[in-house]
Amino acid sequence: MPVCLYFSELRQARNQLIELLSNPGNQTTVVTSALDAYLGLLFGFVISADENGKDSKLRHAVQFRWSNTLLGNASLTQCDALYDQICVIFNVGLWFSKHAAAVAGKDEPKMEEALEVHKCLRIAAGMFMYIKKNLLGRLKEQPQQKATDLDSNILVAYQQQCLAEAQEVTIARAIELKHNSSIVSALAHETAKLYTEADAALTAAGDRVCLKWQKYLQFKSEIYYAYAYSYHGDSLLAQDKCGDAIKCLKESQAHYEKATQIIKEYSSAKGAGKTAKPQEHLFFRRLGPIVQRTLDKCVHENGIIYHQKIPPVTPELEQGAAYGIASPEEFQMPSSNSAWTVDTYKAFDEKKLPQKPDKAAAGENAEVPPVKEKEIPNSSKQPATSSGCVIS
Repeated sequence: MPVCLYFSELRQARNQLIELLSNPGNQTTVVTSALDAYLGLLFGFVISADENGKDSKLRHAVQFRWSNTLLGNASLTQCDALYDQICVIFNVGLWFSKHAAAVAGKDEPKMEEALEVHKCLRIAAGMFMYIKKNLLGRLKEQPQQKATDLDSNILVAYQQQCLAEAQEVTIARAIELKHNSSIVSALAHETAKLYTEADAALTAAGDRVCLKWQKYLQFKSEIYYAYAYSYHGDSLLAQDKCGDAIKCLKESQAHYEKATQIIKEYSSAKGAGKTAKPQEHLFFRRLGPIVQRTLDKCVHENGIIYHQKIPPVTPELEQGAAYGIASPEEFQMPSSNSAWTVDTYKAFDEKKLPQKPDKAAAGENAEVPPVKEKEIPNSSKQPATSSGCVIS
């Protein structure tokens, strides 16, 4: 393939992929095929195609410019094909999380759609994990600015949030099928911990632009701790441990009240991102009354039947759920495009490659026009399920 034609195909494949990412409603197979096609073409710009497996002589031949999800339209520019590879995989991971939200936002998602949501979130988590473990350390130029998409803490936050949201699907299913309360409690506990870990990663990122996102994560963490203690209390009551059950339900109430306060702070918090309205979701609104009714029932039965003391210390939640834990789906880097042969690689004469552009002259940090993304539709219809779970 002539060198000029190769550059043309590379540009065309990249533009096609970026166009697809603007619509969360696109089919996953279409986006995956476009990703494989572009990364296959980009391969020889990252890794040498002459079978020695070293960095390509073309790796720093082309300048790439990307904005960052939390930093507005200001761009970061690098003459590094690996940088483009990382940013492409990162943005496809984001697309999978948005596609999951689009599918979950339907009026009444079917079981196969719930499974698709679960799988997409695990795929996204796997992409973020792959970047952090396999690619980030190979960059020769690490951004000095905080909270970029190349910040390992930001990658961890996205990964843990995706896994937490995948487990939300499992929790909703467990509640629908009326599984044992101990199973729901353990799953809710693990989910709360994932949201807490995502929040801690953003704290480590150390930028105020993350504050709004952190409030959202803190809200979700408190809600799932409330669910965990509520179902743990229900499980203890079934074991005739009424005093322990009362203590757990009071702990559940405390977490619910804290979540109610945090969501008020979230609405007015400064930082990147659109403002969701999780406080309007049935999954949140139904919990308070349920906990209160169960607590009233426990107090009533304890006064008539059990006469147990309320322990001063809240019973511990179970550590480690036996079922339903979501794990990242391993990302596999696509193989090189068949056009990348030893002869093709040699045809690129390094003596004729362009000089590394001056970043100042190239407009380092210049703004990138915002992508016009198609809005993710959110159903205004309340879920008919008993869990009321919605991914926002």
